Amino acid sequence: MNSNTLNRQRLIECRKKLGITKQEAAKRMQISQPAYLRYESGERKPSLPVIRVMAEILGTSIDYLTGKSDFPAPTSYTIYSETEAELFQIIEIYRNLDDSMKKNLRKYIENFKEIC
Repeated sequence: MNSNTLNRQRLIECRKKLGITKQEAAKRMQISQPAYLRYESGERKPSLPVIRVMAEILGTSIDYLTGKSDFPAPTSYTIYSETEAELFQIIEIYRNLDDSMKKNLRKYIENFKEIC
């Protein structure tokens, strides 16, 4: 499978895992419903930029959708300062910490997750 050949079974799996319809998936991806239906059926191959959007919307990686990896978790995130200002600010703060402070923060977050 080459790098931009969509694994349609994984596309369907990821959509169903989110609990959304084909119509909702097309809407979120900002592509036409007929185009999305052809991607899921395998009648049409999406371009790499479309696969990138699919992966972002479905919360997975391009490598997972194309069959290059069996690990479905995303390998990167895109955070926009305009729409996710607080998260963007947290990332900027984290990037400026030294290694020791980063380690302490990760421990704090792990402990916090256990409490919640």
